[in-house]
Amino acid sequence: MGIRPALRDDCPHGGGGGGAPRTVPVTIVRAEDAPGPTLVVRLDHLPPGALALAHELAGLRHGLAGTPYAGVNKIAVYGASSRTAGGLDYRFVQALPDGRFDFRTGCGHSLLACVVAEGRGGPVTVRAVTTGDTVRVEEESGGGEGWVLHFLRDVTAAGTLPTGRAVDVLLGVPVSLVRYGNPYVFVDARHVGDGDGVEEELGRLRGAAGKLLGYGPHAALPKIAVFRAEADGLFVRALTVGGWHPRLALTGAAALAAAAALDGTVVPGVAGGTVRTPGGVVTVSTGPGRVSVHHKRARVLDRLALPWRIHATA
Repeated sequence: MGIRPALRDDCPHGGGGGGAPRTVPVTIVRAEDAPGPTLVVRLDHLPPGALALAHELAGLRHGLAGTPYAGVNKIAVYGASSRTAGGLDYRFVQALPDGRFDFRTGCGHSLLACVVAEGRGGPVTVRAVTTGDTVRVEEESGGGEGWVLHFLRDVTAAGTLPTGRAVDVLLGVPVSLVRYGNPYVFVDARHVGDGDGVEEELGRLRGAAGKLLGYGPHAALPKIAVFRAEADGLFVRALTVGGWHPRLALTGAAALAAAAALDGTVVPGVAGGTVRTPGGVVTVSTGPGRVSVHHKRARVLDRLALPWRIHATA
């Protein structure tokens, strides 16, 4: 699949104000189970000094107007690793509904999107610059089963329980706060309502947890998920930016597995390594020094050339 232009008449132009606009090649990757696709950009394709500039990233998203990918709210920027030979460094940026960007969060599906966009088939070690995680991504054996992502940190490592407690009580509700992939709040469904007010109640709990962990009121973190222990296993439903997640974030699956492996948290063990969600089953496993999320799939939807606004500096 070649790179095709996605230019509009009102797109910004670079350079001295005339001539053809400067463009940046990008890849649109859709990971199954994610709420939407990821806009993937190689760091060495960006102008020098451009990384993490919110107005420039807004310009890239603006360039998607008029394409099937307008409104994409996940951006992944990656390049060759500065620490691991043959590895990748990856930075995730979450576009928020109010037009701002959150540079503090992570996304496992977008991390996988970078590996797929790069066309890497063998094992790849990816350093998530934003969250500090090291993730080994490899194709699963057996053929056609997708990818497995190994988060290379022991669940008992310092910081997995950011408050140092397995259980915290927020607004009268016992929860477990776990930082693994992303910081998550896990709450038993028995302690929240089951009607239209559940999302609002979880939002209040998330806000209380965010205050405790030092996040601002409009931050994308921490994430929150509600679970229900049933006779046939664990059922989980999670919130993401904009509403309910269709299944479970990849980092959420890793955090859930970490919480289940720790003594004293509110999350029970994950029988057989499978967790049920509204969108289907998620498979996880734990081992010495790692948590793994299995059977993940992602594919390239398109390769585009987006306009890039170059700002003159004194």
